[in-house]
Amino acid sequence: MSARPRPEPVQVVKQRRDAALAELVGSIPYAAFLGISFDRRGDELTGIMAYADTNIGNPMLPALHGGAVAAFLETVAILELAWTRQWESMEAGQGAAPDRLPKTIDLTVDYLRTGLPRDAYARARIVRSGRRYASVQVEAWQDNRDRPFAQATGHFLMPRPRE
Repeated sequence: MSARPRPEPVQVVKQRRDAALAELVGSIPYAAFLGISFDRRGDELTGIMAYADTNIGNPMLPALHGGAVAAFLETVAILELAWTRQWESMEAGQGAAPDRLPKTIDLTVDYLRTGLPRDAYARARIVRSGRRYASVQVEAWQDNRDRPFAQATGHFLMPRPRE
């Protein structure tokens, strides 16, 4: 009777996953420019766009710039798709090398209310993901998740797996 391999300590697994996510986020320089980071709880990601004066579009209100909000939503959607694919690869024991990122086909943003001068949060939900195409919905909020200030629907071309 052969002994089962001993599982890795939880901290080792967590460190490996956090390092893989940091490498993936680091592959998008624009995310750093906008101040976007990610909080990971298991396989769930929450995007965080830290408040910065450079993200303000109308200083008279003040309000977040619509382009910064759209870029935030798009980044969260792309990272969710890439992380989901990478998570499956890591769990299957195939390593955590970052793959090429999905390419945006289109992104429709609904601005529901003014983005206030404070941190913003977003989560994406994959509606459909096939070998070549994916559809994602993203919702952004600030103080209360039940009161989103923007939402988006995006369609993405998925990269072919490396052979």
